[in-house]
Amino acid sequence: MSTAMNFGSKSFRPRAPDKGAFPLDHFGECKAFKEKFMRCLRDNSHDNSKCRLQSKDYLECRMDKQLMAKEPLEKLGFKDLMDQPSTEKPETKPQG
Repeated sequence: MSTAMNFGSKSFRPRAPDKGAFPLDHFGECKAFKEKFMRCLRDNSHDNSKCRLQSKDYLECRMDKQLMAKEPLEKLGFKDLMDQPSTEKPETKPQG
C-alpha cells in the first residue's frame, strides 16, 4: 500500500549504458567477419578460445566501420594476439 503513495516522489531518468550498447550492422559491413567467427564456433563445438583470431578480426572490423567505440585490443583481451597476424580478411560488401 505504501508503494501507491510513492509514485510521484521518484522520477526515472534513463541513461545510456557505459559499455555493451552498439549499433547493429544493418548494412552487413562486417557480415563476412561475423560468419567466419560463427563458422569457427560451430566447427569447434562453441569453444570460443579456439576462435580468438576470428573474434579479434570481427571486433576490428566493427571498430573500423564505427559500429562500436574504438578500444585498444589489449583492453578487449587480445594482448597475447597482438604480435600474431590476423586471419585472412574476408571481402566486405561495398556500400552503395
